[in-house]
Amino acid sequence: MNIKSLQNKIRLLNIKTRPHYKLYSQNEKEILTKTVKLNEEVGELCNDILSILRLQRRAKLDKFDKRNIYQEFADVIITTIQLAEVAGVDIERAIHDKLIKIEERYMKEKTVSKTSK
Repeated sequence: MNIKSLQNKIRLLNIKTRPHYKLYSQNEKEILTKTVKLNEEVGELCNDILSILRLQRRAKLDKFDKRNIYQEFADVIITTIQLAEVAGVDIERAIHDKLIKIEERYMKEKTVSKTSK
């Protein structure tokens, strides 16, 4: 199969399986936009982490500025908070609840580890 025939098969498949969405509300558009933006920011952070570990190609390593990773972490955090805001999530409560859950799991694993020795 060549690329052109693959494209044609996928085009036909898309026509058959295309979902029929209603028009998005403004809030839904914002959630979608922020979700895509968050993925972009995470990707940029991943690129910087790969650069710090010297796992990028030479051209990217030559342009890399180690100080930029601070901005990338900030971008991920800011965009996550923006997404939480438009999605109606109380980010402070979400973090608080998650930290409690992690602590409970840690304590449970620690207890299980001690009893299995």
